[in-house]
Formats: sequence, structure tokens, C-alpha cells
Amino acid sequence: MIAMSFFLVKNYRMVEAFEFDNWIKMTGKDYFWDAYWYTIMLASLSATVTSLLAFPAAYGLAFKVSETTRRWAIFFLIIPFFTSYLVRTFSWYVILAESGVANSILGLVGLGPYTMLNTLFGTIVGYLTLTFPLVIILQTLSLANIDRSLIEAAQNLGAGRMRTIWSVTIPAARVGLIIGAVFCFILSFGDFVAPYYLGGSKPPTLPILIIDTTKAGQQWPRAAVVAVVMMLTLMAVAYTAISFAYRKKR
Repeated sequence: MIAMSFFLVKNYRMVEAFEFDNWIKMTGKDYFWDAYWYTIMLASLSATVTSLLAFPAAYGLAFKVSETTRRWAIFFLIIPFFTSYLVRTFSWYVILAESGVANSILGLVGLGPYTMLNTLFGTIVGYLTLTFPLVIILQTLSLANIDRSLIEAAQNLGAGRMRTIWSVTIPAARVGLIIGAVFCFILSFGDFVAPYYLGGSKPPTLPILIIDTTKAGQQWPRAAVVAVVMMLTLMAVAYTAISFAYRKKR
């Protein structure tokens, strides 16, 4: 991939070379950086929303149900991955369309119809479809392995439920919570389906930019530039997040 980013395209054919033309042309375009920062914003928003929504479910599975119930819940959370992500994404058309299920329910109470497809909301729903079950599983496994004596000690010292969660539970499960958010960020950052089919592809994300670039004169080397930038970004984010997760307190 790195080598391909230095190749050239002549007469719609890729020619081996070592030129910086592709890097100069791609990184010198405003639309490239607009797509770059927009993709980072979407992935960050997806990781934040997914982690916040997954935590109550994971907390309940870790502390409020029996071990048997937890095992069955994890099993059912795995089942969505048995089906095609593209099929699951298209099924949201039935729910989010202006005449779909969601607007029909809202219409019963005099609300709507609202435009949900081809919006930021639709994109986030697509990202949730991809990452939500996985994040719940990772958070549940992390929370379930917390030493219960720490929680009991906090409660015996007078800490309320929210204080215990904030001061004891979250720090003790920090590694799993951060890794879950990182997985969500990585999957959302590289996803093409949700922003294209549910978000309307405007403004484009980096995966959409790759598709558009390859269609424009078979410019695979320029698409490789975008892909390499994405990989470097994800490596930097993953390294920073994991370093923070395993950093020991002074």
C-alpha cells in the first residue's frame, strides 16, 4: 500500500515509480483535509455516544444479573454479527424513512415526520449498528472482572452508588472501557457503508473519498495515499489510547 502511493497512472494504467506527485496533489487539496477532519469528528462522536449508551447495559449485565443470564446476553449480542452488516444497515431504511416505522410511531403522538436518512443522525445509527454489540461485550467482560471487595469497601465507607461508579468502578475497568472505545473509533473511522447509505455521503468521509478517487481515472495510487494516512492516524490513536489505558498512577 505504501509503495503503491508513489506509483503513477499513465493512460489509465498504473506504472511503478517513486514519485511524490500523489502525496503532493492529495495533501494539497482542501477537500482531502475537510474529509479527514470530518471523519475524525464522526469516529470520535461515534465512540463517545456508543460508549455512553453501552455502559448502562454492560453495568447491568456485570452486576445486576446472574452469570447464566450474562452468558446468554453475550450470546445474543454476538448473533447480529452472523448477518451481513450491509443488510442490517439497509434494514434501517424501513425504520428511518419519512414514512417509516419511527415516524409512524411519532405521528401517533402528533410529532414528525422528521428527516432521519441522509443526515448525521443516520450515520451515527449506522455506526451503532456496527459497533454497539461489540462495545457492550467488551465493557461487560471488563466490569465483570472487577474485584467486588473494592465496591463493597466503597459502600461501607459511605459512598453512594454514583460516587462508587465514578470513583471505583470506572477506574477499575478503565482498560476495557478505553479498548472498547478504541475499537469503536477504528471501525467507525474506516466504515464506508453507514456514511454512504444512511448519511448521504455528503460531506464525504475518507472511505468515500477512496471510492471516488478510484473511479476518477483509476487513480489507485492517490487512493493509496488516503489509505496510508488513515492507517497512520489509526495507529497513532490506538497507541495513544492504549498507553493511557495501561498508564500507572503515580
